[in-house]
Amino acid sequence: MVAASVPFNLETCARPNILQLVPYRCARDDYKDDGVNILLDANENAYGPSLPLNGARASKNDLDETGSDLDFDCTRLHRYPDPHQIDLKSLFCAYRNRNPTNPITPANLFLGVGSDEAIDALLRCFCRPGKDKILTCPPTYGMYAVSAQVNDVEVIKVALNLESGNFELRPDEINKALAADLDIKLVYICSPGNPTGALVDPAAVQKILAHPTWNGVVIVDEAYVDFAPDGSSLAPWVAEYPNLVVMQTLSKAFGLAGIRLGVAFTSAPIARLLNSLKAPYSISSPTSAIGMTAFSSAGLAVKHANVSKILAQRDRLLVELPKIPGIGNFLGGRAANFLLVEILSAPGVGKPCNTVALKVYQGLAETMGIVVRFRGSEAGCNGCLRMTVGTEAENTRLLEKLREMMADIYAAT
Repeated sequence: MVAASVPFNLETCARPNILQLVPYRCARDDYKDDGVNILLDANENAYGPSLPLNGARASKNDLDETGSDLDFDCTRLHRYPDPHQIDLKSLFCAYRNRNPTNPITPANLFLGVGSDEAIDALLRCFCRPGKDKILTCPPTYGMYAVSAQVNDVEVIKVALNLESGNFELRPDEINKALAADLDIKLVYICSPGNPTGALVDPAAVQKILAHPTWNGVVIVDEAYVDFAPDGSSLAPWVAEYPNLVVMQTLSKAFGLAGIRLGVAFTSAPIARLLNSLKAPYSISSPTSAIGMTAFSSAGLAVKHANVSKILAQRDRLLVELPKIPGIGNFLGGRAANFLLVEILSAPGVGKPCNTVALKVYQGLAETMGIVVRFRGSEAGCNGCLRMTVGTEAENTRLLEKLREMMADIYAAT
């Protein structure tokens, strides 16, 4: 793959104050914490963490009763974490690299507190408050708009294809919007989409990247990409395209939402800006240790096994849900760990109905102890619930209680 020549210019696209930013440096950028040096540079508590460790290293069994490969030295928690995380970044690269002749390297990475930190950092890097804009493609992840509002940045919307039920990206309409408004600096694309579950056509992304006049950055949010077919990630493309960012997270397929670890793959110059403006120690030492364990051979084996079980349960729900009276079509795609499901106004002959969908949503949570997500207020999602694929037992309960709840609702109307 050879990237087309684009008019992207980092020097005129990024905010001038960010381009001039000198990143925070500490003495340990020059003299590492090697466990031997006496560290009197960072005003840390030299006596160690306030934990009942008795000076002992915490073994993996202290932290994880399952006896995993996790091994973390809690006695070092009084020291600030590594600000650069090169070892962890190298594991992310090894996991995503597909092009041996032009691989992505740690210089292409920004690590954040979940993908949300990357979403916000990109806005602060490229968008001047009160002037610049971003473009989103609803229905989509709500944090793009939230972060834009926090940063006083206007959101331009070019909806996905709402007529087909598949929510395809419309690159021609996006490119028209970019040509018409030079203040649009960022395009946020969710693939697989949330709440659509639809994988974006790579050719559509490529068409936006090849825009002949636009000076901006394309951001592809791949939080759910590991539930899509192998090879779906566009992360390797960042070695070819200077204005592409691909965001990912360990929250979904890796099952590590609690450690809040996200990554942005991008060109080295953009990664340098993002790393310059971030807080120097945002990735904690425990988070880094757990993340590295997730990329071990044992960790990846667990991840692959769990994803396989989720995909099998997703296939089960695709078969079993339509057997429940009042369930309509599945909208969007099948590339995530959730399904977007229509709830009808009446069994069989009804139309998608927000009123009934809200009753089902509230009834499941309040009387059945099952929490799904009402998405009927989003573009193209009338009458829709988003249902995460659970365990076999959880899905069995969902199917049973959903059938019961919908029968009660229709009987009362």
